[in-house]
Amino acid sequence: MASIARIQTDKVSPDMVDALDRQLIVLTQAGLPLLKNPYALIATKLGISEGEVLQRMQSMLERGVIRRIGAVPNHYKLGYRANGMSVWDVADDRLDQLGRAIGQLSFVSHCYQRPRQLPIWPYNLFAMVHAHTREEAMAYVAQIQALLGDACRGHDVLFSSRILKKTGLRLQKTTLPGN
Repeated sequence: MASIARIQTDKVSPDMVDALDRQLIVLTQAGLPLLKNPYALIATKLGISEGEVLQRMQSMLERGVIRRIGAVPNHYKLGYRANGMSVWDVADDRLDQLGRAIGQLSFVSHCYQRPRQLPIWPYNLFAMVHAHTREEAMAYVAQIQALLGDACRGHDVLFSSRILKKTGLRLQKTTLPGN
């Protein structure tokens, strides 16, 4: 079944989830089914109510077991051929405010902070830009630069050369009790 939404998890220790949570992670780690009510199908497979699935998902989000649930479109299939990770050296005291503003731009799919790796990597703000052409992407980067103003001390753009499969933590079905 097709999927466009992914559950992204980090390291999961055994004490963070029970057996049913583990089964829920296994059922959703490759993506949610492309249905009007994907959680209803998952609930049926687990033998619980859709409400319990949603409650468990919310609880795992709150506890940090699941980092996020989000759409994962194939930008190339949508016509976006110039996908570039713009990287920025931004003043630390303005990073949160400016990062939120950049993350709201329609052409930015995700924006996040990463630590600098001085002296070779001075960048602490990353924003993925999607465009049809490199020229269009660079125009978007110029918009980001204007938004950052004097808080920006430098930047670069790293364009995608191939599609990378995006996956998070994978739990094996064999780790489930009774399997």
